[in-house]
Amino acid sequence: GDPDNYLTHFKRATVYLALGKSKFALKDLDRVLQLKPDFTAARMQRGIVHLKQAQMDEAATDFTNVLADDSSNEEAYRTLQKIEPTREEIQLAKAFIRGSDHTAAIELLTKVIETCPWSSELRELRAESHVAIGDMSAAISDIRSTTKLQSDNTVGYFKLATLYYMRGEASESLKEVRECLKLDPEHKDCFPHYKKVKKVAKQLTDAEEAVNRKDYKACIDAATKVLKTEPSVSMIQFLAREKLCHCFLHDDQIPLSLESCNLALELNKDPRVYCDRAEAYILTEMFDDAIRDFQDALSLDENFGRAKEGLQRAQKLQKQSEKRDYYKILGVSRNANKKDIVKAYRKAAQKWHPDNFRGEEKKIAEKKFIDVAAAKEVLTDPEKRQQFDRGEDPLDPESQQGGQGFNPFQHQHFHNSPFQFKFHFN
Repeated sequence: GDPDNYLTHFKRATVYLALGKSKFALKDLDRVLQLKPDFTAARMQRGIVHLKQAQMDEAATDFTNVLADDSSNEEAYRTLQKIEPTREEIQLAKAFIRGSDHTAAIELLTKVIETCPWSSELRELRAESHVAIGDMSAAISDIRSTTKLQSDNTVGYFKLATLYYMRGEASESLKEVRECLKLDPEHKDCFPHYKKVKKVAKQLTDAEEAVNRKDYKACIDAATKVLKTEPSVSMIQFLAREKLCHCFLHDDQIPLSLESCNLALELNKDPRVYCDRAEAYILTEMFDDAIRDFQDALSLDENFGRAKEGLQRAQKLQKQSEKRDYYKILGVSRNANKKDIVKAYRKAAQKWHPDNFRGEEKKIAEKKFIDVAAAKEVLTDPEKRQQFDRGEDPLDPESQQGGQGFNPFQHQHFHNSPFQFKFHFN
């Protein structure tokens, strides 16, 4: 209604500053001083905005002009004295970055940003140093600030998308790159990144959903696709390897699980991967390695319940391996089904039938036959098998939950003479 009213522009500038929109506030203050060059309060306010944006020359000019009109203005004098030391600190911080002393650069830039909090350039510099020392979270925080300071900051959104992607957070990367494309749908960097990250995010989601529904073959397929789509970014590679480690394990492809776990741990030490590898080691009866992996998981997260439980189980299984191992007795794997166990039992029982032996060999056969029968007793009973898999022998009299032990000759179809018994194989 009255575009030449300098007071209205000044009031609007004050509101913009309260909202943190310094770019628009600066435009209004410029207009105020065009309309009324001797308005000292507006010039003082503009000098402060320039200083907060790290525009040192412009800030010095404004404060000098204020002092020319009012030499007793203490705030203008005090603020003017900050400019040269701050300028020197910025130059020193840049020198630290060039010399790769990023820790010193971060410390100095943090001090400068207290004086110049609205400077996108300074926050970008500090983000660069944060990335150099591997602190991605701090770098993301700084770049996030630049997108708020500059509403059309496509470069900032692309940097955010890239940083999230480097951390393996594909869905967050996708979200940020979409913000970039809202501002420029054909952005030369954001558009190709969008196409790639959209594909990777979908493949990672497919793998995770497959795990949730226990479709391990679909998980393996999706994770393998991730490796083909993204062959270089280590954290994306880690997420794919971690899924393959887990899903090969549950798909009974133990060698491939161990290979994937090893590759994942080379990229990132993660307690979940240590636990998956430990489970694979247990299935191959490498109990010492399993114990070490569970311990490594606990060193990363001392409250990780899965690692605590796994460590106790692995230690029990190690002790148990020094005694009677029912899986070894029947020659079956730890994940064998009941049909395979019964088949192995029949074969072993026929082999070690005591009537097939004489003399000293018969005594050995009797012992072997008792072990074979005990193995079948435990491994075909779901409750006893679970107890054995926890590291306890349900037939061991010394076991905490053990009974009186197991003797096949005391079972009803072994009555009368110890060796006058019948097998019922159907």
